[in-house]
Amino acid sequence: MDRYESPLPQVAPSYPGLAWSIPGLKEDPTMCLRCRSAQMLCGKPVCPILLRYEAVRSTLTRIADRDFEGTTPPGVFVGRFGYPSVSIGPLLSPAHGDTMLYDTPEEWVGRPVGEVVGFRAGLVRGTTRLRVTEAAQPSRTLEEFQLLTMASESVESSVTFRRPPRGTIALSDTTPPFGPSAPIDRARWEVRRVDPRLDRMTSDVHAGARVAVGELYRAGVRVSRIQRAFSVGALGQRRRRRLVPTRWSITAVDDLLSKANLERVRDLPELNEIQVYRLTALDNRWIIALWPGAFRYESIEAWYPATLWNPNPREILMLGDFEGDRGRMTYAEMGGCYYAARLAASEALLRMGRRAGVLVLREVHPGEILPLGVWNVREHVRAALAQRPEVCADLGEFLTLVRTGFEIPLARWLGASEFLHRLRHQRTLDAYLGAPELPGPRTG
Repeated sequence: MDRYESPLPQVAPSYPGLAWSIPGLKEDPTMCLRCRSAQMLCGKPVCPILLRYEAVRSTLTRIADRDFEGTTPPGVFVGRFGYPSVSIGPLLSPAHGDTMLYDTPEEWVGRPVGEVVGFRAGLVRGTTRLRVTEAAQPSRTLEEFQLLTMASESVESSVTFRRPPRGTIALSDTTPPFGPSAPIDRARWEVRRVDPRLDRMTSDVHAGARVAVGELYRAGVRVSRIQRAFSVGALGQRRRRRLVPTRWSITAVDDLLSKANLERVRDLPELNEIQVYRLTALDNRWIIALWPGAFRYESIEAWYPATLWNPNPREILMLGDFEGDRGRMTYAEMGGCYYAARLAASEALLRMGRRAGVLVLREVHPGEILPLGVWNVREHVRAALAQRPEVCADLGEFLTLVRTGFEIPLARWLGASEFLHRLRHQRTLDAYLGAPELPGPRTG
């Protein structure tokens, strides 16, 4: 991988020498990008990247004893450690009144990172351990958690923890952060109103999970709410219901919904122009292109030095995944962000009533200091694709936009992109039949 001098000020890592204290990082610079604390590829018991943020303990000062009075947005989190025995419990705020914003990522676009982290750092996670198979015959405890995910408003709660909540802010590139946690001794809340759409589908014990997820989506239920219901084992055929760790349920729902959307997209007429959408948010720069032709999709991320998943002080790291019209058979290396962006793109194509190729390019600058979850990708790609597009005449004009819109040299993007490689080097069927082919790149 070539070296590149960043034009931006360098952000000093919290721990000197951190990059080279991670086993295997020299041999595989993209290891942290592929892992993002999910797989512990470095072999350490705790992610050394996230250790930088140990000092984030502000919420602990607000909750100093075992008794808790407040609200839940409503939110329930299912952990993954110890699977198939997992920790599950509500996300609780010491604030009273309407706290739904704290667990509704669809409403976070346009808000500064500090405000989003503030929403989440104020949520304490209560925990109890359950077997994932318990969802097939839920106990009273699990039924209460399932009912909570169906609530249509914030729920006043009273909880007694076994010990005062402790721990640091939980950080993940898949799920939004939340504050400290503690096991629950006793809990009481009263759900007054439920979403009838969720109530109907959770009561349907004959519909498969794929059908239930699709029905809720088409009924207008927000994706984040579908993901929570899926996570607590409230959807699917009764005997096959399972608790699903939150970070897995988020990607599973994004994947299921985008696949269903793309089945419809493939039958639509082709887009007849190159459309480009640009957005800058949370120190991320996005360029998204919709390309005439059959559906194909690629998402590429470029992380500047000293950004969260690139501890290397000098090199920009890039990682991406591609699929053609038939989809993909393996899990994307870049993880949940790939499926989140694919869902947003499939929604835009259905809204336009057009089939097209989709290229998502994301340049992550040092201002992204915390992992916020894949909602950051899904909702910002949605926001970008809701804007009026720029129209490019040909591939060369698009590459000029990439060159001027990003700080990373164009050659790096060309080297990383299978999508652009095919556009530049493969002739199309139309060209053989005599139709004009898109001109090659004018790279100067």
